[in-house]
Amino acid sequence: MNRIQKFFTQIKGLLVHRFFQVLLFIILGLFAYGLMFSNVKPERVQVELFKPAEQTIRSTKTVEDTYKTEQEKEEISKQVADVYSLKKEYAKNKVDLISSIFDSAIEVNKETDPDEDHKEDEDKKETVKTDAQKVSILKEKLTDEVNKNIEESVFLALVQADEDELKIAKDSTITAVNNVMSSRIAASDVENAKKKVVEELGYMSISGDMKKASTSLARTAIIQNVFFDKDKTEEQRRKAVESVEPIRILQGQIIVEENQLVDRDVYRQLELAGFLNTESTIYPYIGLLLFIFLTFAAFYYYFYYSVSKKDNKYNQLLIFSLVFILSMATMKTVSILADLKNSNLEYIFPGAMAAMLIKILLNDRLAVAMIILLGSYGTIIFNGDTPGNLDFSMGLYIIFGGLTAIIILSRPNFKSKVLVAGLLLSLINMAFVFSLIFIMDSHYTRMEYLYYASAAIGSGVGAAVLTMGLLPFFEAGFGILSSIKLIELANPNHPLLRKILIEAPGTYHHSVMVANLAESACEAIGSNGLLARVGSYYHDIGKTKRPHFFIENQMSEENPHDRLQPETSRDIIIAHAVDGGEMLRSHKFPKEIVDIAEQHHGTTLLKFFYHKAKKQDESTPEAAYRYPGPRAIMKEVAVIGIADSVEAAVRSMKHPTPEKIEELVSFIIQDRISDGQFDECDITMRELSIVKHSLCESLNGIFHSRIEYPEPDKLGQKVKE
Repeated sequence: MNRIQKFFTQIKGLLVHRFFQVLLFIILGLFAYGLMFSNVKPERVQVELFKPAEQTIRSTKTVEDTYKTEQEKEEISKQVADVYSLKKEYAKNKVDLISSIFDSAIEVNKETDPDEDHKEDEDKKETVKTDAQKVSILKEKLTDEVNKNIEESVFLALVQADEDELKIAKDSTITAVNNVMSSRIAASDVENAKKKVVEELGYMSISGDMKKASTSLARTAIIQNVFFDKDKTEEQRRKAVESVEPIRILQGQIIVEENQLVDRDVYRQLELAGFLNTESTIYPYIGLLLFIFLTFAAFYYYFYYSVSKKDNKYNQLLIFSLVFILSMATMKTVSILADLKNSNLEYIFPGAMAAMLIKILLNDRLAVAMIILLGSYGTIIFNGDTPGNLDFSMGLYIIFGGLTAIIILSRPNFKSKVLVAGLLLSLINMAFVFSLIFIMDSHYTRMEYLYYASAAIGSGVGAAVLTMGLLPFFEAGFGILSSIKLIELANPNHPLLRKILIEAPGTYHHSVMVANLAESACEAIGSNGLLARVGSYYHDIGKTKRPHFFIENQMSEENPHDRLQPETSRDIIIAHAVDGGEMLRSHKFPKEIVDIAEQHHGTTLLKFFYHKAKKQDESTPEAAYRYPGPRAIMKEVAVIGIADSVEAAVRSMKHPTPEKIEELVSFIIQDRISDGQFDECDITMRELSIVKHSLCESLNGIFHSRIEYPEPDKLGQKVKE
């Protein structure tokens, strides 16, 4: 074990204790806090009134400009016209008044003039009144206010007119007054309205004095009927003011450009945005701390309650932490370079690297969690050092790129083609960047578009290159067997595979057959089929030490075991598992492959040699003829052990049929169950049933019935015929 593995093994030993687990998350949180501290630190600027600004200043938050809002409200309020209400009852009142005056005149005339039949009666003559007396009687019927507004000539004309003339004048006057008073008459329009009523009465067919009297009464009746409505005016102004949207200084809005004069308005906006506030605030720091605490608390909960085996859990925790630190450091470096060059260099950040590493080394779930975490932190780190800003477009870019990488690597045969996946990711990144640009309706030159495309391509390719470069270090440091490593080991040109092919060709053929059977069975139960295939290739590597002592390599030679004592044969056969493990260790093979070589026989009994020894000595103990083990721990080892026995047994059958194959597979699996070979493995009975079905299908495909061709001489005769 190299120094890196020893170092990480010591760390994993510490992580057994919860204190060190919490300490690790605290360290990660402090690391993230330190990187993002400058991005939330409130910015203070040096500006002076009526002097040019030394830099372009953007608002770090959205605040209401109360001064401009009030100005807007005042302006809107002034634009609201005064509301005038029409008093409709005024027209009715004046019509009623005119009607009452004429009716009173008619009554006076009736009361003071005797009937024609009694004109000769001297007593009745005393009842006849003079015009002056009639006017006096008429005035008594009216109010003082009405009398004051009517001229004496009008009263005289009224008492001198007969009843018919009064009725005609009454109707004409009422109609004219009603027509004019029904329209809106403002104070400035009263005189025009009076002229209008005079014009309407000019067409009356009555005597001149009566016409003058009617005209005078009508003019008196025309008054202002539209008045300023204070309540409605205030209501309209209130509604208009309420409709005014608050004027805000938006987050990211430029308050003052570089070299622009800082006038009073700009100075006031800077003060509102907090740039001139000398008092320090701790809210951004508290917010960042709370955000980091929430994210890492969620990850701690996941890791603490993870159902994975302890050693695997600590491996996951350390790998996750290292990838996080590396990605955050890269993110901060790219953001600093982008700020120095004042460009959008951040799009070159290889965020998908973290997703690729976690996907290949651990699992999809943690890869998705990692990329979401980096995307959320990226909105802060890539805010252009403008405190309070969050670059959501960059966060989306990181998350989208990472999820795309996970999906691409999930496709068959793509785990071994990280660079190809990176190239495909580059194209998708470029399309996503352009989608963001078009959505925001940004306008750039051709060179700028080319720059964005280059950055997106660099991000995808860079993520792939970094992934390929870092994978060996993680594999060496944590002893992780990645898919890429397995594919490398499966290469037929690998020295050990060539050794098996050259020195033990029968074993090589047997291993390939077992690999086909085990891979299909493992994939059927959801285990690692690639691991099963590669492990099967090397599971009998120990046989290369004494290849001719194993029947598949003897061809037509004499079996050497026929001349040996059973205990000697036992030692040779059992040794191939131990020798295989040692050979693989000496070539620095992954632990999983070594375990397969040592455990694929478990502690099974060498029945042939045990019974042979039993014939020579009845007291021979069974334990002496069992493999040393250990028994299978992984599901893949259990399946390979079954496939190993099944392949050898079926190959020895003379005429295998589906029924015989199924019976044999069932017997071997049941024998291993009853022998306790799966007691230390978490494989279930249901999974064993699936393994049995998969093995039978594969074996039936290999050993299916073939056409029985005639012998050569008979075949020649048939051809002649």
